[in-house]
Amino acid sequence: MSGHSKWATIKHKKGAADQKRAKLFAKLIKQVEVAARQGGGDLDSNATLRTMYQKARDSSVPLDTIERAVKRGTGELEGVNYESITYEGYAPHGVALYVETLTDNRNRTGSEVRSLLTKNGGSLAEPGSVAWQFERKGVVLLAGSVDEDEIMMAALDAGAEDLADDGGTWRLTCEPTDLPTVRAALEEGGVPFESADVTMVPTSTVAVDTAEAARAVLRLLDLLDDNDDVQDVFANFDIPPEVFDSLDLD
Repeated sequence: MSGHSKWATIKHKKGAADQKRAKLFAKLIKQVEVAARQGGGDLDSNATLRTMYQKARDSSVPLDTIERAVKRGTGELEGVNYESITYEGYAPHGVALYVETLTDNRNRTGSEVRSLLTKNGGSLAEPGSVAWQFERKGVVLLAGSVDEDEIMMAALDAGAEDLADDGGTWRLTCEPTDLPTVRAALEEGGVPFESADVTMVPTSTVAVDTAEAARAVLRLLDLLDDNDDVQDVFANFDIPPEVFDSLDLD
């Protein structure tokens, strides 16, 4: 089992709670707005906007809310100018962290990220010291009950690169640019999936094999993820199935 993948699944499920859903909506709307500002409001010519638009729709963000975000991004409506800033660091037990933010105040965001890290057993690292441990990939998470051959038949010709068993969940990976095609192929083939997103996948992992250590790592990730400016948190931890299941995080 890859702990970082299971944590992604847990985050997806937690989005169903009202408070979490409100925060998730705000983050997704911000991502749509920034994508429109950077590449224009045409879904056909702006691949990033198309991905963020679909991500927002998957999370049940109302269509008119998404469209207003696009208009703020293109300047048709007044909006806030957000800046994309990435932070690199470490969680407890040497787990590498890659944190993506969108902010209208870099001093506030930097201070908050640093504070969360230092108060919870982590530390901020120099730019570039952690990024090399991750690669950007399109990732589709599917329920473990879905047949492996069925997944590959639907997705292989569309650009899928690898299918891995993450202990009750299938993880399908592809190049980020192939994600819309892979997603469409799964939908056309009637293969259900839980989420499809462009993410940072660790190239190697750090073993976190006790419940105490796992709780410390996951607590920091959860606190970072809960910050309004933080869009995504990626980490390279690997927790054994028996330890992860004992945490009762679902």
